[in-house]
Amino acid sequence: MNKIVKYALLGTGAVAGVAVAGAAYLAATFDPNDYKEQIIKAVKDNRQRTLHLDGDIKLTFFPSIGANLGSVTLSEFKSDQKFASIEKASVSLALMPLFSRQVEVSEVLLSGLSATLIKHKDGTSNIDDLLGGEQKPKTESQPIKFDIKSVTIEKTNLAYLDEGTGNQYAIKDLNLVTGRIANGVPGKIKLSAGLQANQPKLDITTKLATTLTFDLDLGQYQLADMDLEVNGTALDISNLKLKATGDAGANLSTQEFTSNKFKLNASGLKVKDNFDVSLDAPSLSLTQDKFSGGMLALNAKLDGALGNIVATLSMPEISGNAKSFKIGALTLDLDVKQAEQAFKVKLTSPLSGDFEAQQFDLSNLILAVSATGDKLPNKSVSSQMKGRVKLDAAKQIVQANLAGGLLQSQVKAKVEVNGFADPAIHFDVDVDQFDADLYMPKKAEAKSATPEQPLDLSALRALNLDGSLRIGQLKAANVKSTAVRLDLKAHKGQLSVNPLSAKLYDGSLNGSLSVNAQATPVIAVNQNLSGINVAALTRDAAEFDMLEGHGNVGVNLTMQGNTVSAMKKAMNGNLSLNLTDGAIKGINIAKKLRDAQGMLGKTQTQSANQSEKTDFSELKASFKVNNGVAHNDDLSMKSPLLRLSGAGDIDIGRDSMNYLARATLAKTLEGQGGRDDVGGITVPVRASGPFSDLKYTLDFGAMVEGVAKQKIEAKKEEVKARVQDQLQNSLKGLFR
Repeated sequence: MNKIVKYALLGTGAVAGVAVAGAAYLAATFDPNDYKEQIIKAVKDNRQRTLHLDGDIKLTFFPSIGANLGSVTLSEFKSDQKFASIEKASVSLALMPLFSRQVEVSEVLLSGLSATLIKHKDGTSNIDDLLGGEQKPKTESQPIKFDIKSVTIEKTNLAYLDEGTGNQYAIKDLNLVTGRIANGVPGKIKLSAGLQANQPKLDITTKLATTLTFDLDLGQYQLADMDLEVNGTALDISNLKLKATGDAGANLSTQEFTSNKFKLNASGLKVKDNFDVSLDAPSLSLTQDKFSGGMLALNAKLDGALGNIVATLSMPEISGNAKSFKIGALTLDLDVKQAEQAFKVKLTSPLSGDFEAQQFDLSNLILAVSATGDKLPNKSVSSQMKGRVKLDAAKQIVQANLAGGLLQSQVKAKVEVNGFADPAIHFDVDVDQFDADLYMPKKAEAKSATPEQPLDLSALRALNLDGSLRIGQLKAANVKSTAVRLDLKAHKGQLSVNPLSAKLYDGSLNGSLSVNAQATPVIAVNQNLSGINVAALTRDAAEFDMLEGHGNVGVNLTMQGNTVSAMKKAMNGNLSLNLTDGAIKGINIAKKLRDAQGMLGKTQTQSANQSEKTDFSELKASFKVNNGVAHNDDLSMKSPLLRLSGAGDIDIGRDSMNYLARATLAKTLEGQGGRDDVGGITVPVRASGPFSDLKYTLDFGAMVEGVAKQKIEAKKEEVKARVQDQLQNSLKGLFR
């Protein structure tokens, strides 16, 4: 037995000696540079490509097999245009381990590689000829074990062009340095490269440092102490700075991915605003069949037009598989700070989903909002809504059913959104009370804003809305109403509110409102107000205190313009009044006429005096509105003391008026503290000037003419009666 072993060892040593001797002889006698022309010709004949070998070729055979190449250039197929080039390349393998099917590579060096891959419009590429050849059937054999001491790749540039789509991608200045690469052995890796693309727009540089451990037999890979940095521009994001750290692993045999201590940070991002993002995933496991994790947290910071926003999304427990998932308690926190106010928003809910059906359910949603700011009611507002939100991504439907406090109101809302690209919104909302004026600029602030800002109704152009809104008590623009109902429809810049109804100021409102925001905004109002307390309404709505009474008001107006002022000046339509038991404030016409004896033949002008008024039992008027001017010529006002008619204009666009009324006193004013010799006369009364400084002018000269006519008519009657008496006396004497 010992002899057999002895002879076997001697035989093996002899074979090895022969191999070593042969390798030494080849190294001493063989020069591959003598065969450059044959190599170049072989490439030209077999591949129709031009090969340039400008540097020396060096081969080693013992104690390692290796090759060193200098500058190499390869042309495109059947062309002299360059396809790829290498400045320097070298590789060396230990000779003896090859006999036991083990590949031990001491060094791999690749420097200055440059290549361009092109995909043509017909689907072919510029490397199809290099990939050709029949595939030999695979035969089972003992796997080869390899062990690489180090790999160095430097100054490498690769490009890809798709002529069909125009897409271009490039890897710039790729550098890779590794430690030992062997099965089951941790090896250091350092990688840096630039990546550029035109679709999508991309220009980034990447640096990666990590320790790689792999087991090819088990299909396991592990990255430990990973440190990844990405800088540059991606999509519309400029100044991208991304960092990722942690451990990650993959098992190809079980198709499992795991992470530990994984953190991702992206800072200095710029689109229109600046924002930072970070992801903390301390534990995550993902397989083909299921996934699980705990305490996943996504943090984002945004600094831009909306203010400074800090958002945190956390998922303390997540589990699922390829078909569905569950998150025990998803929490989203938003902290928004603006110049004049701050908001805090918190959303919590379990979340479940079905990947196959693309359905997701926030089954127990709680949305809490708190806001602080000097312009908010009591400088603080808080609210909380509860309900459920369901998403069907396949059908593109979102359904929400919410109830609770919103701002200072109690709200019940059902909302459904159909379609994501062009959403159609259906809603049914009940609000107990709402004071819109609490959130509007104060009047002093609004007046100081110069120049007047144009109306921005652009949001209506993309709005597709259909629903009903009911408000128990509403205050808007200082107008108070109850039992408000608005049925709204909006589509492609057209908004219709019909009906628009409410109870207000002892009466009711019923009608419609429409807005066309497709070009220059157009608003149409068609309203009937019944039994309205006009004085209370006009005081609250427009600080206009000239009229008292109860009755009906009809409004049928259209207006067009880019500002409120322009709309008032472009107003057209009709208005009507039918009031009872009221008064015109600012002047007491009856009293002025009773006291007119000292003013005969004169005119008198006075400013409106709120302590005076002209009572009426009935007032009727209709107005034709043209370009912001309301014209009336059928005024009819009646009272026991006075009759009033008139005609004139009220300039709504310029907040002024020029109106001439004719006041006629009753035949007798006895019992009213007046004279009995001015009854039945008519006095012109002109109201003119801006609403803020209205003037009344009484023309007592015209009153004298009226009195004179009365006297003449009275004398005529007296002479006529006297002549008749004389005639009767003469006739009596004649017949006597």
